[in-house]
Amino acid sequence: MDRTFTYHISPEESDRTITQYLRPLGYSRHILTQLKQTEGGILLNGKPAFTNVSLKAGDVLTIFLKEQAPSENIPPAPVPFSLVYEDQDLLVVNKPADTPIHPSINNHLNTLANGMAFRCAAAGEPFVYRCINRLDRDTTGLLILARHALSGAILSGQMRRRQIHRTYLAIVKGNPGSGTVTAPIGRVPGSLVERRIDFAEGEPATTHFQTLCSGGGHALVSLQLETGRTHQIRVHMGYLGCPLIGDYLYFPDRSLMGRQALHSWKLEFSHPITGEPLSFAAPLPEDMRRALASLSLDWPMAEKKTALVISLLALKK
Repeated sequence: MDRTFTYHISPEESDRTITQYLRPLGYSRHILTQLKQTEGGILLNGKPAFTNVSLKAGDVLTIFLKEQAPSENIPPAPVPFSLVYEDQDLLVVNKPADTPIHPSINNHLNTLANGMAFRCAAAGEPFVYRCINRLDRDTTGLLILARHALSGAILSGQMRRRQIHRTYLAIVKGNPGSGTVTAPIGRVPGSLVERRIDFAEGEPATTHFQTLCSGGGHALVSLQLETGRTHQIRVHMGYLGCPLIGDYLYFPDRSLMGRQALHSWKLEFSHPITGEPLSFAAPLPEDMRRALASLSLDWPMAEKKTALVISLLALKK
């Protein structure tokens, strides 16, 4: 969406060029180039200005960020999802199971991207898809979508710097206890999808885990990621000998669930524009609740324990 930002220059910020002022705020070179090509993109005290102009105390810098060309290769389709939070800069959505986040082969009209395109078309808004974090097709829960290029750049930077804190819930076979897995992950040779632990050529991957409750040969586990490798939780739990139930790829036992029992439960990060701390949670989906009930595992008590674990981890940081 189009967005206008107004900055009032303080004495401490004077003598910087416009470029020097905007870069620390998250404006990438690509965004600055776009602003130069946008009519009225950069105004200093109401007049067009070049980015090498020096600022003075009391100046008013106005930035007009016009939305780029829409994502034309993502046709609108009424794919359902729940909206958790929305403002001018970002959305947080709760993705259901059996929903890819991006179109791919054999997935042209059934993705979250199609659903967002449909929503924007209904609202008469230009649509550019900027999904910040990723979830597998059958993993449920929270995703962040940026609404313009600046919030997208800042949130992507937060992801790279591991400043977006993600807490997942999983139901696994066995009981892994608590601890940290640090084991590199790479592709399985000959497969475009499957991953494995690969100490020779894999990419570094770190997962913190805590068993919340256990019984019936299974456990409910909370997990926090330091890295975001493809299938990281699924591969790391399998490496510990505690695979996710219902996982067609790594543990194809679907007696308790018809998909991998993995849910992106909580997200904590700073708002890309205001810097305000944000925290969101998505309710445990019904199929995972039923699986826990069949194992006589107490989700309400585990939820309280998870909140305590997260608080203790926050204190350690």
